[in-house]
Amino acid sequence: MARSDDEFVEFVQAASSRLTHAAYLITGDRHQAEDAAQTAFARTYAAWGRVRRKDAYAYARTVLVNHIIDGWRRPLKEYAAEEVPERPGAQDVAQTVTQRAWLTAALARLTARERAVVVLRHFFDLSEADVASELGVSVGTVKSTNSRALAKLRVDEGPEDALIGGNGR
Repeated sequence: MARSDDEFVEFVQAASSRLTHAAYLITGDRHQAEDAAQTAFARTYAAWGRVRRKDAYAYARTVLVNHIIDGWRRPLKEYAAEEVPERPGAQDVAQTVTQRAWLTAALARLTARERAVVVLRHFFDLSEADVASELGVSVGTVKSTNSRALAKLRVDEGPEDALIGGNGR
């Protein structure tokens, strides 16, 4: 393996969990999230020579969000498979499962734009200007969308720390 390939492998190992979790928060579907993260890593690898010295994680995150948004614009048709995929063993603790279920249900009630803004703003801890730049909207749109989304989430009762600051990553 070349040196840059070793660097990419290290990058993927360091960023995989967080990027996949962010994709899950945006899509609400584990399989779509894994596919989106893999696509982001594949596209990041294709541009690795340009981005490895810069902020590779920001590049991968941008690719991830753009890929998910493209999927909303052009939904992919899925076909049923003959065989059921393997199921991983359920090793989650009850509290983690409860928080994840609450968060998924709460985010599912938001619009696609609201979910994207909340995840980028609070999960990735991006500034309003950065979120606006990544989504191609104005800062005012990010502010109003975030405010509206958080108001919707506050109405729900549940583990408040699951969305922002909790260790549900």
